[in-house]
Parts: sequence; C-alpha cells; structure tokens
Amino acid sequence: MVIHISSGSPFEARIGYSRAVLDGNMVYVSGTTGYDYKTMVMPDDVRDQARNAFATISHALEEAGSTIKDVVRVRYYITDMAHYDGLVEVAGKVFAEIRPAATMLVCGLTRPEMKVEIEVTARLGVHER
Repeated sequence: MVIHISSGSPFEARIGYSRAVLDGNMVYVSGTTGYDYKTMVMPDDVRDQARNAFATISHALEEAGSTIKDVVRVRYYITDMAHYDGLVEVAGKVFAEIRPAATMLVCGLTRPEMKVEIEVTARLGVHER
C-alpha cells in the first residue's frame, strides 16, 4: 500500500505531488526548499534555508514512521557554488553519523529566492541496525 504525505505546502496541491510517499519500507521525500511552510517565508541565508528544508523533511519522515537516521540517499540542488559552504555546514551536522549516499548539482530552481533544494530517500528501520 502506498501512503501519500503532505506538508501543507501550497506547491503540492498546485503542482500535484506529495511531500513524501511511503511505499513498503521505502520513503521517498520530494525535493524540499527552505520555506517555513507555516509562514510561507523564505529566509535569505542558505544555512537557514537548509535548516528549514531539513525540518520539513524530518517532519515528513516522522509522519511515515521514519526518522532522518533512516536516510540512505540525499540529493542537493544549489543555485550557485557560492552556497556550497553554507549548505555543507548544515548538512554535515545532520548527516555526520548517518553518511547516506549523496549527490550535489548546481542548477536553477523555480523561484529566485530559492538557493537550495534537498531530496531524500529513506528505508524504514535502517537506524535500528
């Protein structure tokens, strides 16, 4: 059975996607930007954007019965290499012990205020091993 999880982001309804999809023991979390979805405010600093993205991702994983410790794959999208150090500072703290497979791409994002987008895949129970 597939379960669709929403963060309440207006982008999800408008574009037609789920924040996360739980399929068996796998959780696929969509690319997540740095909006605070309660206020719909995007901070200017890439570190704050990354923190917000990880908070949204963590919440989606928890709704799926998972945690950030279950992440096995992460993809980072940044709009400029100038944002690399700020993203790495935050991501390094989140994943220091978890060490998922990772990819980083420099690309354009859909809104000019977006500096980073983070996508993860998790497998339920990985952190229990």
